[in-house]
Amino acid sequence: MTLKSSTAPLSQAYDAAIYDLDGVCYRGQEPIEYAGESITAAVSEGQKAVYLTNNAARTPASIGEHLRSLNIPANDSEVYTAAMAGAELAAGEIPAGSKVFVIGGEGLVWALTQKGFTVVDSADDDPAAVVQGFHATVGWQVMSEGALAIRKGAVFIATNLDATLPQERGFMLGNGALVKAVEHATGVVPLATGKPLPKVFEQAANAVDAKNPIAVGDRLNTDIRGSVAAGVDSLHVLTGVSDARDVALAVPEERPTFLAKDLRGLNEAHEAPVTQDGRAELGSEWAEVVDGKLTTSGSLPGASMDLYRCVVAACWAAVDDGTRREDLFDQLTELVVE
Repeated sequence: MTLKSSTAPLSQAYDAAIYDLDGVCYRGQEPIEYAGESITAAVSEGQKAVYLTNNAARTPASIGEHLRSLNIPANDSEVYTAAMAGAELAAGEIPAGSKVFVIGGEGLVWALTQKGFTVVDSADDDPAAVVQGFHATVGWQVMSEGALAIRKGAVFIATNLDATLPQERGFMLGNGALVKAVEHATGVVPLATGKPLPKVFEQAANAVDAKNPIAVGDRLNTDIRGSVAAGVDSLHVLTGVSDARDVALAVPEERPTFLAKDLRGLNEAHEAPVTQDGRAELGSEWAEVVDGKLTTSGSLPGASMDLYRCVVAACWAAVDDGTRREDLFDQLTELVVE
């Protein structure tokens, strides 16, 4: 997979953008610079927006309110959560109106109720399914109750399998880590949805009737891996978890279609480097890898977007030709985009 060009701004070339939230639209409770104005500009060009999150804790109304408080033009109906995806999965596995046990919070209860399921609070109620999604209040008692229901035959469903959850202080336990505890206790591997599984991108696109969407994300192993698996083009931004070095060393399954520093790139045309014999060129910038050594036209600290794209294209070509990622890792330490 290689970088692509788009002569039109991405907000005009794609009929909808599927936005990740944390790391793209906001960081914790704080807005990310240029996010609100960039999404507003894209929407004014006629591009639809859908906000896709693996967080199953909150309802679309709560997330929509949060986004609007950050001057991001989000309607509640444009929010698609892992809880909603989990409810969709449950609808395909158990009869309509069945009883379900929830390991999670308000967002998951809301999504399952919206699908017509009856939420119960005990394994003794013989639920047809146990659905687990992240919530900060999840603890031993509710997880143990869910395990009892699973051992009695309830279908086990996980809204997502993220091992970690980025927080202001660092990476905390994510839903996937808690799901593993229930899996370990029951011996039952859950059915799963959420990013990076491709189905959730299709569901998000369908939520706004998009025919040619682009996914916008910061994490290679969820946002980008999922979009690649779904056959959806993607824009990676450097405002969240995966940095420029991560992108340059990305495996083919996690390579974005377009690169930008932040969401301003959504409203810009994109030109891809021309790569030949390991050398990538774009405008006056170039990068090449020869015998495992990276050489560039300019300094990696404070690299321009053109140089960044050249470095990424050259490294991808080199790795695909057999260069070890380990040989490039230290050489990319100072790669910072200005």
